[in-house]
Amino acid sequence: MTKMFVTYPASSDAKFDRDYYTAHHIPLVNRIWGPLGLISATAFFPSPTDNGNLAICECVFTGESALKAALDSPDTPVVMDDVKNFTAIEPVILKGVAL
Repeated sequence: MTKMFVTYPASSDAKFDRDYYTAHHIPLVNRIWGPLGLISATAFFPSPTDNGNLAICECVFTGESALKAALDSPDTPVVMDDVKNFTAIEPVILKGVAL
């Protein structure tokens, strides 16, 4: 398995629509990347004082080739373009192999 974490760093003026994120964005991610090997996409909302993030999404893929296929997909711009609908925060992407 390969995981990708998408984090949204907190700031004093950062806005993040959790309802839109969980009801629309996460299902969009699953719909577009699921056929390419995405196993799950899960939203997590830590306390910003705990780690400096308003939200974290954990995406679990069947392997590195599935993650690459998702990121290289011609439909990925649809996922990225949707970010503006719930935040102006620039997401940070972290990738790695799950042990």
